[in-house]
Amino acid sequence: MSQAHAADALHGKTLYLNGPAGGGTACARCHTASPTANVSKILSAANNPAAISAAIAANKGGMGNLYAGKLSDVDLADIAAFIGNPGVSAAPAASLNPASLAFSGTLLGQASGTLAATLANTGPGALNIDTIGVTGAAAADFSIAGGTCAPGGAVAAGANCTVLVSFKPSVAGARSASLAVAHNGTGGSSSVALSGTGSAAPQATIGVSATSINFGALATNAPSAPHSITLNNSGQSALTFSSITLAGANGAIFTLGGDCAVNKPLAGGASCALTVAAQPTASGAFAGSLTVASNAANGNVTIGLAGSGASATAAASATPNALAFGSQTIGNAATTQNVTLTNSGNVALTFSSIAVNGAAGFSVAPGSHCVAALAPGASCSVPVLFAPSANGAFAGTLVATFNGGAVQVAVSGAGTTAAVATPTLSDAGPIGFGEIQVGKSAAPHTTVLRNPGTAALTIATLVIDGANGGDFVLGGTCAVNATVSPAGSCTIETTFKPGAPGARAASLLLVTNGGTQFSLPLTGTGTAIAAAPALTLTPQSFDFGASAASKRFTLTNAGTAAINLSAATLSGPFTRVNDASGCAALPFALQPGASCDLVIGYTPAASSASSGSVVLQADGGANWTIALAGQAAAVPANPAPAQNQGGGGCSSVRDGTDPMLALLALLAAGVLIWRRRNPAQS
Repeated sequence: MSQAHAADALHGKTLYLNGPAGGGTACARCHTASPTANVSKILSAANNPAAISAAIAANKGGMGNLYAGKLSDVDLADIAAFIGNPGVSAAPAASLNPASLAFSGTLLGQASGTLAATLANTGPGALNIDTIGVTGAAAADFSIAGGTCAPGGAVAAGANCTVLVSFKPSVAGARSASLAVAHNGTGGSSSVALSGTGSAAPQATIGVSATSINFGALATNAPSAPHSITLNNSGQSALTFSSITLAGANGAIFTLGGDCAVNKPLAGGASCALTVAAQPTASGAFAGSLTVASNAANGNVTIGLAGSGASATAAASATPNALAFGSQTIGNAATTQNVTLTNSGNVALTFSSIAVNGAAGFSVAPGSHCVAALAPGASCSVPVLFAPSANGAFAGTLVATFNGGAVQVAVSGAGTTAAVATPTLSDAGPIGFGEIQVGKSAAPHTTVLRNPGTAALTIATLVIDGANGGDFVLGGTCAVNATVSPAGSCTIETTFKPGAPGARAASLLLVTNGGTQFSLPLTGTGTAIAAAPALTLTPQSFDFGASAASKRFTLTNAGTAAINLSAATLSGPFTRVNDASGCAALPFALQPGASCDLVIGYTPAASSASSGSVVLQADGGANWTIALAGQAAAVPANPAPAQNQGGGGCSSVRDGTDPMLALLALLAAGVLIWRRRNPAQS
């Protein structure tokens, strides 16, 4: 069964205007450049590839002579899509990563180091940059510090550029803003959240290499391998840990280790490691948390712990899953490529045999390889040799047998007497970049591609792929379609720029026109400044004067972590007013970016100036204060009783001689006289 095809009108436009890729007449020759003219009723084929196929089969207008066998089903679907949408144009698609940049605690008036955001164009059209700027309440504390993106510039399809941002706080406390890039891509703009903490005095800032640990499926009643978490201090004063604790529903199954310790200060720029191991006692999911409390300006750190207990299972995987040596000259020294074997199960793994079956030209290099037991998650390397003894194709299979099964890797190559290229890489194993803060870049690693062979080679494929491929950047002088002459070389530069905290992995894949394929694992760990809550109060103080009306105070979490508000303590003649549209009853959690109104009333007991405050408390000891004041109006000591002075309710005189009474009397007398003189009409 053929797979469904999402028709590409842009590709259809190319075929319509230029003809089949293999050469031939363009549709536009007979139907004009625009299908909207409906020449020869071409609009009947709009989004209807069957109509085009039928016309070719019937040789309608000679179409069979022109296109039979030259257009695939995919081509026909794309042409039909263009006829149905002749106004299609290449559109850019922008992505700006990472989603947030967090700066460490920085002294007031001092500039931090720069962090980078990458603007990528994943669409087929050029991405035009309009403006690049910083917006938000604390925009003045952040600035654009360089990069390769520029207002008025363009990013080609598939390319990217960077924006560098620095932080220079003007006031103490948490500061936040947004990096905004306006462009012609979908949505019109992209943004990155910016946060940092201004310090009036040197402060410690805690960073972590992971915000969570997933132990995966562990064998029950067997300890896992320890997982390491690095804690670092990117602040200007010593970081002191007040507690390091395990908690949660299954907290008892975890054990702590490492060299981080309570009351063991960590100097600015230094780091230490915590290790956590788990030993589930039953099958099923487990969870817990690791909390590190300290004097850091950005608060405490909580790291989620999770996994599951399962029956013991031995499993292994291989990287790459196929080796391609390409053509090699008969009689030359053997060419070597490496296979990495990894324990992907939950029990220790022992290999009983590792050998290549099949053609005699392949073998495992002499020596001992992967002889030690592998703990879950650990890996080892096996070098495979290829030395052809005859012309033609060679094929084999690397088989690594372990306690519980075997893992296999297909191996291929060819022997020839002709001159051939002999590509080699200066790196044989994984390339590790260590720990890098999210948004920053590691120093580039250079790998050299050499050709000691007797013929030139062409690079057919050079990419970074894998689960976290976007966290690694490719550069250097080697490029797809580039040629490396005999005895020549080029360089491949790889850089690690994590977009998220935690372990990140990908692979560098290189394939030459001779069929040789290399795969180098790339690894690194992203570290992040610990998420910091930042509560802003609007207003921060208020004077009620003599008014008894209530006042709404807006609480906003401008930080990157939830604030768990636990209590509100009021002093003075002020009370919290219950309001259905206000903040929830305490305790409640205020999520990042959320806000609510705290309603406060003024209830003085006597006339006088008064003052007080509202102190908001959060889990972990943080607190915020709203200053309050008021001036109750004076009340007379003996107020006179109310009197109805004057001649009546409408009277405005106070001596009883209201002129209105005399006027009313005269009117009444006039009416009586008139009735006496006109008795017939009364």
